Amino acid sequence: MHEIVTSRKMENGIVVFWAENGEKKNESFNYSELVDMKINALDLLERPKSYKVDAAAHKLIVQK
Repeated sequence: MHEIVTSRKMENGIVVFWAENGEKKNESFNYSELVDMKINALDLLERPKSYKVDAAAHKLIVQK
């Protein structure tokens, strides 16, 4: 799991960015995927650091 640094709105979803081994990586999620994971898209855009990404599993989770 990687802590999300920032997020950006795309045409049909949101792309999230994180740092891994000194590199900036990203993964995109469409709105349907976010709904399936019970992720609030507006919250993800406004508070990206409240989320973590598992790129291998293509999943987002809310940090507690």
